[in-house]
Amino acid sequence: MAITYELKKVCKQTGARLGTVHTPHGSFDTPVFMPVGTLATVKTMSPEELNEIGANIILSNTYHLWLRPGEDIIKEAGGLHQFMNWDKPILTDSGGFQVFSLSDMREIKEEGVHFRNHISGAKLFLSPEKAMHIQNDLGSDIMMAFDECPPYPASFEYMKKSVERTSRWAERCLAAHQRPTEQGLFGIVQGGEYEELRKQSARDLVSLDFPGYAIGGLSVGEPKDVMNKVLDFTTHLLPDEKPRYLMGVGSPDSLIDGAIRGIDMFDCVLPTRIARNGTCMTSNGRLVVRNAKFARDFTPIDENCDCYTCRNYTKAYIRHLIKANETFGIRLTTYHNLYFLVKLMEQVREAIAEDRLGDFREEFFERYGFNKPNAKNF
Repeated sequence: MAITYELKKVCKQTGARLGTVHTPHGSFDTPVFMPVGTLATVKTMSPEELNEIGANIILSNTYHLWLRPGEDIIKEAGGLHQFMNWDKPILTDSGGFQVFSLSDMREIKEEGVHFRNHISGAKLFLSPEKAMHIQNDLGSDIMMAFDECPPYPASFEYMKKSVERTSRWAERCLAAHQRPTEQGLFGIVQGGEYEELRKQSARDLVSLDFPGYAIGGLSVGEPKDVMNKVLDFTTHLLPDEKPRYLMGVGSPDSLIDGAIRGIDMFDCVLPTRIARNGTCMTSNGRLVVRNAKFARDFTPIDENCDCYTCRNYTKAYIRHLIKANETFGIRLTTYHNLYFLVKLMEQVREAIAEDRLGDFREEFFERYGFNKPNAKNF
């Protein structure tokens, strides 16, 4: 297999896993947060800076790269790693989420999804076979199966049909995958908040023996307690010897809670998106640096952080840049947020190794304010 997972330790306090995923472009330790580089770039960050903060895997988007510049151009460039000058692992999603979230005009059929280009309005068609073809051309280390991404909430009846279709599409993805020794293909477990359907989906996909499994259909508007409940009854359905990936999750509390529930991999646009609005993740909670009270604050964003931003620049300066629409301000907040999450996951891995992740969670939640009524989240 192109992708293998090495389980190194299980936290006695929580059951969280410490491991390593091995890929054709190197290995990375888990649990891990993956910065999102939608269009073959993590917004405002260079690959060199991503290396600097300690990122060891990033995610790119099949749908967006298919539209711009086109998978044929990326293939001609030597693949996504060559194209964007990134020599570490890359995961590409299947494009399914974008098809269902960006296009209001779509028609789901057994052969695939007919929809419209969200930029030009042109008619497009994406199927399991097409999603595999695009990702094979992109050359990512980890590919995702094409699945239906149902809305939240959805009825049991609708979700049952969706799960069954996703399972059939997963089989077609495996059949269409042309480079199994060079690229690993993960299946995606769906089923919404319904335990019976999650069990059905997991059973179907595990029988196909994918090298890894994602849990999809979460972080789509449901309350945090619902997400944790679904993880409680879903994660243990997946093989211990393969990596588990929770899609679209990036808030600090959810990363810790997900790791406690046995998740190995996470991704989200959250840290880069909120950075563009001047919102920062800090060791003491959420900080909106563009607020007026920081106009004369000549201290760093986080005095407990040793990132490039915090070592060199003040809240007052960064606030000025963002208020003046200077790109450098967004670069500084983005750098800080990604560094914060990469380091958070390092702390999570250390806590697992020392059998104290439960204690770490309590300390972090207390310091961050997650234990307070009406606590501000992202």
